[in-house]
Amino acid sequence: MLRLVAFDMDGTLLTVASSWRAVHDHFGDTNDEGLRKFLANEIDDREFIRSDVRLWWRHDPELSLADLRRILAPVALMPGAHGLFARLRALRVTTAIVSGGLDLVAERIGQELGIDHVLANGLEADGDGRLTGDGIIRVPIHGKEGVLAALQERLGIGPGETASVGNSEIDVGLFRRSRMGIAFLPEDDAVRANATAIVTERDLGRVADLLERFPSGLP
Repeated sequence: MLRLVAFDMDGTLLTVASSWRAVHDHFGDTNDEGLRKFLANEIDDREFIRSDVRLWWRHDPELSLADLRRILAPVALMPGAHGLFARLRALRVTTAIVSGGLDLVAERIGQELGIDHVLANGLEADGDGRLTGDGIIRVPIHGKEGVLAALQERLGIGPGETASVGNSEIDVGLFRRSRMGIAFLPEDDAVRANATAIVTERDLGRVADLLERFPSGLP
């Protein structure tokens, strides 16, 4: 039976492709160079975050966590999110966010949707809440499989009792730890190829339909 569902956040539970990029968009900036270096393995997750913050500091050297919460407040949930989690609660299924996105928005939507476990990355701040430039890595961008494995072990739930939902190659690790892997609005061929089900409608209600048939909803 289904006991745990792990969700990617950016582009899956949220309409924005990246919560980090949403902050860049607010300032009218991009971190394409940092992304290039990260994808080329020239910098790690922690330095990638530092490069994001350095760009933000150009626009606001006093940027604080409170400022970021205000910037991220308009970021919207994907259609069907409330109904999906209401249905999972009715089934008494444990839910989790496993995301490389910003914890500031992950914690907000976790509370709003009643998600049991929220694992996302954060930002260090000083005593006044201003950013120090360093990050808090809870979910390495290419390490989601290990994060989900640790959560499953802690909860005593196996991969055969787990489903996961994501939209990109980064989420394939979640699929490897799940009996059912749902590619929601898939961004690339890797996530399509490794999924057991694909949803192309911009409606998380379609995900709920699949999860309620677990595991018989598999092709």
